[in-house]
Amino acid sequence: MPPIINAQRISKAFGASPLFQNISFIVSDGDRIGLIGPNGSGKSTLLRILAGSVETDSGELALRKRIRLSYVEQESRFSSEDTVRSVVERALLRAAVAESERGTRFAETLGRAGFEDFEATATSLSGGWQKRLAIVEALVESPDVLLLDEPTNHLDLAGIEWLEELLEQAAFASVVVSHDRYFLENIATAMVELNRVYPDGSLRVQGSYSTFLEKKEGFLRAQSQRQEALENLVHREIEWLRRGPKARTTKSKARISKANQLIGELADLNARSRTATAQIDFSASDRKTKRLIELENVAYDIADHTLFNGLNFIISAGMRVGLVGANGSGKTTLLRLLRGELTAIRGQIRRAEWLRVVYFDQSRELDPNVTLRRALAPESDSVVYQDRVIHVASWAARFLFSGEQLNQPVGRLSGGERARVLIAQLMLQPADMLLLDEPTNDLDIPTLEILEESLLEFRGSLVLVTHDRYMLDRVSTIVLGLDGDGNAETFADYSQWEARQAERKQKTPTRVSSHATASAGTFSTKEKSKKLSYLD
Repeated sequence: MPPIINAQRISKAFGASPLFQNISFIVSDGDRIGLIGPNGSGKSTLLRILAGSVETDSGELALRKRIRLSYVEQESRFSSEDTVRSVVERALLRAAVAESERGTRFAETLGRAGFEDFEATATSLSGGWQKRLAIVEALVESPDVLLLDEPTNHLDLAGIEWLEELLEQAAFASVVVSHDRYFLENIATAMVELNRVYPDGSLRVQGSYSTFLEKKEGFLRAQSQRQEALENLVHREIEWLRRGPKARTTKSKARISKANQLIGELADLNARSRTATAQIDFSASDRKTKRLIELENVAYDIADHTLFNGLNFIISAGMRVGLVGANGSGKTTLLRLLRGELTAIRGQIRRAEWLRVVYFDQSRELDPNVTLRRALAPESDSVVYQDRVIHVASWAARFLFSGEQLNQPVGRLSGGERARVLIAQLMLQPADMLLLDEPTNDLDIPTLEILEESLLEFRGSLVLVTHDRYMLDRVSTIVLGLDGDGNAETFADYSQWEARQAERKQKTPTRVSSHATASAGTFSTKEKSKKLSYLD
């Protein structure tokens, strides 16, 4: 049987800048492809090309006849009138699902995704639940291929595990752009990296993310050896040319031509092998105080809901706290309490004198109209970092920005680029404590690795909220878990927290939403249909 999607030698450029050239990409039945690459390599654009919403500049794209493609964009977009019900009903109609099947598919899909209030306005949902709704909207169309662009960005850890299980059991093929390394390890049957370091512009490896890393290492080692051999060969040819042989014979002319060819090949190989990485290094203060923040019987309520009650916790010098819990459990609220932005309803929060706290806000609010130059250096064309004066162009280059971008408005930057701007701003502030709320969203894997190294080397304390389980495991020395029902517990690592959650789930009777068994509005739920493969 032919592939579901067969893209051959496709290229795409915006203006004079090519995103990728002559890329081939095949999706076959049962594939779960993890798509990675540096920011700006064209991953989202490639997904849009596969989905049919963007045209290629060159190359061929062939789709199997009558296939159904569903595409979930990076940012979920719903109108103010949309409800959970109306979004899913519209998707069912769009997919021309038989009326006899609509009710069952509607109730089962939303129920499995954890939705209970079908009349909730879509825009009132948290980012994680909007992402779940966007995925459900795609699922009810019963696709042959599901295209997902950074689906874990706004999902909490429970949501990520739900999506992992869904993809692992699915009969449809999927292509997933993600920088979540554990997620890729768990779901991918093949990995593709878009990167100019590869001769063909991409590297495809069958297997998990860890298998891909092994194969990539072998490729780069072989390329390094090839580069070394080529350098030696070019060196010999240049020495021959320097001796000034008479270029009269055919043999001499051929050798000069060959030397030029080798020099060109080496230059091309050198250009491909250069990969830029952001330079991240937070500045710690020299504070000697051991106890930085002490929480004693702290409680906080929102409306009638208690986020946490009787919370006792001490953050001491050098402690790296991973803060975990479902969406709505109070993680961001606790960060704002630690920062002093909110006041506890009950209990006390004691802070060391002159405590310097630096906060990374997940909303990433930057003035879209300010230029990158002024965002990085508000007062002049230089910054002071670790007692050194650095020109703004050099400072921008540390975060992979070109000189041409300095006069562009921040509003034109990608999500990953905006994250790098915020990290650049944080690095200029000496801190006793870093409070990081989802710093990993939109960052590519090389930047994530540099960020992790910087956090491990940071001499102060930090509290980290992230859905990136790999970063949690690598960086945190203790995990504080919020269960959303007012309770908080400490764990040695994320795995302990995960085991505790599984234990709680087994002890708690499964709740079946009354909405899931009620009529789905105009759609009948009386006639039973064949259960969908992704619900099995």
